[in-house]
Amino acid sequence: MIKVEVFSAPGCSKCSHAKSVLQKLVSELGENKIQWREVNILDELDYAVELGVLTTPAIAINDELMFTGLPSAKKLRAELESRLARNIQNNSEAQV
Repeated sequence: MIKVEVFSAPGCSKCSHAKSVLQKLVSELGENKIQWREVNILDELDYAVELGVLTTPAIAINDELMFTGLPSAKKLRAELESRLARNIQNNSEAQV
């Protein structure tokens, strides 16, 4: 399972767009494969700083800051698909 976090701030319109794009991609790629949550930087400032979040929206995947701004849906999809493919490959290798 992939863990995705969208770092946002109250009143950030790009953050709302990032969440919408991510929700759509998760439903298309498989809700059982991707777990996501919104992280309000005001509530979890220390965690955001620890990951290196300087602006919102920002997106972390598996505790690694991947996008420090609003990525295109195409870029986000490509990153998620790449990680899903790696997960499948790692799981099949572990079973051998």
